[in-house]
Amino acid sequence: MAMAGRLRSGLPFLRQVLTFDTPSAVAAQRCAASKSLLCPLTNTELSRDFATASASTEQKIKVPVTMFGVSGNYASALYIAAVKANVLDKVESELVDLVEASKRSLSFSQFMKDSSVTADTRVKAVNEISTQAKFSDITKNFLAVVAEYGRLSQLERVVQRFAELTMAHKGEVKVIVTSVIPLPQEEEKELKETLQDMIGQGKKVKVEQKIDPSILGGLVVEFGQKVFDMSIKTRARQMERFLREPVNLE
Repeated sequence: MAMAGRLRSGLPFLRQVLTFDTPSAVAAQRCAASKSLLCPLTNTELSRDFATASASTEQKIKVPVTMFGVSGNYASALYIAAVKANVLDKVESELVDLVEASKRSLSFSQFMKDSSVTADTRVKAVNEISTQAKFSDITKNFLAVVAEYGRLSQLERVVQRFAELTMAHKGEVKVIVTSVIPLPQEEEKELKETLQDMIGQGKKVKVEQKIDPSILGGLVVEFGQKVFDMSIKTRARQMERFLREPVNLE
């Protein structure tokens, strides 16, 4: 109760820092080779589709969050392909499971990071994995693209960016709460309700807890690109700086 009360006292500040990106269309310059593998179409069909489709056809599917860089481009292309095939949740689940499995397997993790492995070997390996795991065509083709272009070492980051897109698609807001010990169920519920009240009914709060003894106590709440730091560690540093300031006795 006390924790939730302290959080509510900071609501005006939290409202200021809570921001959302507006949807934007994916750039037309996406790699054609990547698209041909991400979409379960032949190269001929895909070429004809891009040659004859109107601009409005491509604009029907927009990524909900603008992303940049290699990981952002791959995540955005995957998002569009998954939405078109109506398998967004399935693709996310498959890729998250694969990333988690790679963390548990040292040999697989090393394989993904080994730049000396040939493209053919990489593609063959991910195709075998996809077949054994019975992945969807979108996931299988996506992994083939990533393997062929030597991006397996960046797969985890791509999947993280893709998860951000799927959350935005569902109207979810990810909130990371860091504390010294796991929050009691009642306090977590109060925190979630407080954040939900701020965000409104159009969005759904998804809380992820992290444990970090170094913050000494209190909470650190993160959402979007903002951080609301209520930790004892930060307060102690602020007090230390205050005490070190020269005192003017005149």
